[in-house]
Amino acid sequence: MDLSNMLISSQSPSALGFSTFQAKFIQCFVDDNRYQYLLKGLGSTLLITLFAVLLGVLLGFLVAIVRSTYDKTGRLTILNAICNIYLTVIRGTPVMVQLLIMYYVIFATASMDKIVVAVLSFGINSGAYVAEIVRSGIMSIDQGQFEAGRSLGFSYPSTMVYIIMPQAFKNVLPALANEFIVLLKETSICGYIGLMDLTRGGDIIRSVTYEAFLPLIAVALIYLFMVMILSALVKKLERRLRNSER
Repeated sequence: MDLSNMLISSQSPSALGFSTFQAKFIQCFVDDNRYQYLLKGLGSTLLITLFAVLLGVLLGFLVAIVRSTYDKTGRLTILNAICNIYLTVIRGTPVMVQLLIMYYVIFATASMDKIVVAVLSFGINSGAYVAEIVRSGIMSIDQGQFEAGRSLGFSYPSTMVYIIMPQAFKNVLPALANEFIVLLKETSICGYIGLMDLTRGGDIIRSVTYEAFLPLIAVALIYLFMVMILSALVKKLERRLRNSER
């Protein structure tokens, strides 16, 4: 028996287990600076999520206002029909299929950056869900609020902006936060179009090292950490909104 085998055999099971874990950790994250796959992927994930959220909120609020205006006044019939088609198609098809169609069909002949394609896909998808969330918040406001605003001389758009939307936003904030959390996790399918996101970074480490446990657990923990931070920020915002009502 050589010296190395003697040293290994002399170690306790706990020490041997720690040594094995340390060796696998170094192999997955330290050797060849493989941790950079996770860092690069994390940057792409955060960038896609940020701009997709902005696009989703913009589309969602516009669609919600059109649909709620139609429900309350009967106006904007054509725009309401277009919004209904948009909601039906987007909410009725998987986001992964939408991403693939966006990349391989719509922008197949255009040299569009993959991050832009992902932002458009996730933003348009999120906008459909944000629209229904915001619309439910608008419709939950008592009709007397509209009448009070009009009696004070506000136009319908002014009533919506200054009276209805602030109250609706408070009502739908938890649902909106949940939608943003879902969007953050949905970006993990970006690897299907060859985009280096967080999940793709972990998968590359797995394919290089043939070690699945540590890379995938690292990816899961990073997602969990980001969701916990987002949830904490939303709770803090909710507390401030409640305090402002007192």
